Amino acid sequence: MVTEWFPLQRLAVVAAALLAFAIVYAVDRPRGAWGRTLRSRLLLGLPWGTLVSLGFVLLVYLFVQGGAENWHNPVVLPFRAWSYFYPLGMVTAGFSHASAGHLIGNLLGALVLGTLAEYAWGHFPQSRGTSSFSSWKTNPYVRAFLIVPGAVIGAGLLTSLFSIGPVIGFSGVVFAFGGFALAFYPLGTIVALSASTLVRLVYNAMRHPELVASADWVYQTPSWATIAIQGHALGLFVGLLVGLYLRRRRGDLPSALRLGTGVLLYGAARSLWAVYWYRGGETYVLYRAIGLALVILLATLVVLAGATRDEPLSMPTLPAMPSTPSIPALPSVSSRLSLPSVSTSNARSGTTPAAIGFVLLLMGAAMIAGPAIPVNLVTADEEPLPGDPIEVRDYQVTYAEDITDGMVDVIDVELFGETTTVETSGVIVKSQERHLWTTAVSKNRLRGSGQERIGLGGLGWRDSVSVHRTGWQVVGGDRVYRVELEHDEDRQVAFTSTGSHAQPRVDGRNVTVVSWADGFHLLVAHDGGIETVQIPETNESVEAMGVQFAREEDDLFAERGETRVRIAAKETYRR
Repeated sequence: MVTEWFPLQRLAVVAAALLAFAIVYAVDRPRGAWGRTLRSRLLLGLPWGTLVSLGFVLLVYLFVQGGAENWHNPVVLPFRAWSYFYPLGMVTAGFSHASAGHLIGNLLGALVLGTLAEYAWGHFPQSRGTSSFSSWKTNPYVRAFLIVPGAVIGAGLLTSLFSIGPVIGFSGVVFAFGGFALAFYPLGTIVALSASTLVRLVYNAMRHPELVASADWVYQTPSWATIAIQGHALGLFVGLLVGLYLRRRRGDLPSALRLGTGVLLYGAARSLWAVYWYRGGETYVLYRAIGLALVILLATLVVLAGATRDEPLSMPTLPAMPSTPSIPALPSVSSRLSLPSVSTSNARSGTTPAAIGFVLLLMGAAMIAGPAIPVNLVTADEEPLPGDPIEVRDYQVTYAEDITDGMVDVIDVELFGETTTVETSGVIVKSQERHLWTTAVSKNRLRGSGQERIGLGGLGWRDSVSVHRTGWQVVGGDRVYRVELEHDEDRQVAFTSTGSHAQPRVDGRNVTVVSWADGFHLLVAHDGGIETVQIPETNESVEAMGVQFAREEDDLFAERGETRVRIAAKETYRR
């Protein structure tokens, strides 16, 4: 019944959309005006450059990252921008994605903002007296199929090379589209953001017409801590600079109010204020106030760069001091030294607001991109990973807790009380050949899921390592757990936690739950003696020091005489 109901819901969306379009068409009566407007700027009325670029990004996901074989689990690690010493990652990072959701989000955003930016650019020359096909620069096919995709690839490489890694994703180019569109249509770009939200809603409604959810414990990193804010800001700066330059050449600049408002609203909506720092141990600090101040400053600089006023700025002239009758006038310095006189026009010369704004925007872009250079010139920590890592070609995979992050710690920086010497816990992946070191799955994320798969690979190959966690929550104590790694049916213990004492005492007997290489055990202590037994399987029991330990499903009970208490409960996971 549910399966039959889903197509009806999808048809309802389609029917509602067609009805809305028909009513708007009947009321507006465009009589071809919509098509003529699009064809006046775009070849056949379509944003070919954006479509070609998005097709290229999709091909990277399908055939470079292996998304065609596993749509929801592509190969990610080798296609991040780890270091300048790993060119493959630097070249592919701007066009690769971490997941199918990441890909779809960027494609939808790029479709809307890219179309608006390409419409502003135009496939046909805008200068007076210039005709199409008069040169390769004015050829609409060259502009649509070569210049726009070329600019997209250039922006993708730029944001990859000058982003503080290891970044991945097309969002830097999406922000460049947004910056370019803002220069031409400040408020129209904000409307386009709403349009991208609508497009995403339509996609989700057609893909999952009905969703059932319930309250549950879910591990979740703060949304702002997953944003590559520096790469986004760099893309936006690039788009704004190019857009403002082209629009100034065309002699048609927007008003300061529209331009400033558009940039401010865009920055707020796209979380450009999310300036944060990683403290290690899955702890992040958000500098929201500083971020908001920076967005306001950016809007101010853009207004200055887009100023329509051409009069130069000049320093105010100080009034001349009145001569004193009792003191004879001295000969001028120029007459005594025979210096040439300075013309009035040169004395009053200055710099236009737009020039100052452009220089400040260029300085801002340099300040954003500059820190990426020293970061990307370093490589991963050469210290061996703890334990006995699983090796898959050039990769090493292990699990460790409270160890120094081998990528963040490479550059020792302390600023405003924060430091790059941070500790991390979880599944660690390292490749000296690819200059990568990362916590692929954090401790808390594994605690929530119980099982993860780490995708490994490179150009033309893929592999994986499975990670399994099992554990017990001790009553009145801590969690006792173990982590195992599995590759090619070879499973090995990578980590065991320390034991924990149970709060209940059974007739003077203390019970401790421990994890050893061969499984979970109970240590029962009484009168100076200790007896060890393995935790029984489901619906079975064992005896130690006169205490019966019975396991009922996921609960472990201790029984002696008429006393019965719960000692521990098996961990449960959200698969």
